[in-house]
Amino acid sequence: MPNAIATRLALVAALCLAGGVHAQDALTSRAPDRQAKLEAGARAEGEVVIYSSMIVNQALRPLTTAFMAKYPFVKMTYWRGDTEQIIAKVGAETRGGNVVVDVIEGTGGGERAADAGFAQPYDTPALDALPARYRDPGHNWAATRLSYFGMAFNTRLAPEPPKSYEDLLDPKWAGKLAWRIESASGTPLFITNLRLAWGEARAAAYFEKLAGQKVVNFGAGSARTLVDRVIAGEYPIALNIFAHHPLISKAKGAPVDSRVFDPTPATAATLLVAKGARHPNAAMLLVDFILSPEGQAILSAAEYFPSRPDVAPMEKLASVIPSRAGVAENFIGPEALKDNTDASEAIFQKLFR
Repeated sequence: MPNAIATRLALVAALCLAGGVHAQDALTSRAPDRQAKLEAGARAEGEVVIYSSMIVNQALRPLTTAFMAKYPFVKMTYWRGDTEQIIAKVGAETRGGNVVVDVIEGTGGGERAADAGFAQPYDTPALDALPARYRDPGHNWAATRLSYFGMAFNTRLAPEPPKSYEDLLDPKWAGKLAWRIESASGTPLFITNLRLAWGEARAAAYFEKLAGQKVVNFGAGSARTLVDRVIAGEYPIALNIFAHHPLISKAKGAPVDSRVFDPTPATAATLLVAKGARHPNAAMLLVDFILSPEGQAILSAAEYFPSRPDVAPMEKLASVIPSRAGVAENFIGPEALKDNTDASEAIFQKLFR
């Protein structure tokens, strides 16, 4: 074993014997000396690894730079992938007994990772700043950033767009609506939102009518691609897109806008600590940093919606926040997503394929 690694392991062992950096204490402590102990443990660990679905240039690099400026004794490294890739990578590491990741961040994976045994509970005073719905009662995850879903419309082709789910049933929109398929945040989320908000009977009757509108199933490219097609005039309206994406293009002069309906589905990217994390103290410093006002402000600057209510989003995007738009928010957390996506996908396959 290289001398540097041997020295580090010896230091970790010595600190553990002194009672300073037990992994479980690092993950759950709220003691008055918690910060000092985490820093002492993190000095011994020397690094922290995060797997995240955040955009590298906009978010991961600024977060890494700011975190390492605050804690220069910890080297932070990241790997970027979508949620499916992250879950697969963590699963392979866990099964192989070689867990590299310490912190996991992404959309739609919180409950799945916890159920699969890839995560372990943690606690931190930073959780107190989040509304209860944005943190797991079992302490397996906490929300880092929010997503609101709505309608994109081409302002030239749809100058008087629908204002509600019911308005989508107007015959004039037949064949002019598109939505994303092959994504849990696409058609299944649209269906799950109304099932949970309206109940199964009312939602089922609505879906039968919506199927008659011949909604175009769009399966090419990323979530952003469909909005680009709306801007290009290929589709007048796109349903259940990330509601802020059209606003980013609108600010640059594109003929597009966004509208959220009542209720607006919302989801969250979640933050987990990997089971078997090698750097638990540094992991908790990173968790605290991402959930802190400083970390959340970095996410806001990256055009994400912070999960902390005391950190403002970019003003150009704020109009799609349900409370600003005057509509109800239907927050669909990781457990609700996991429990309902298969049934919603079955409804989609029956009516809209």
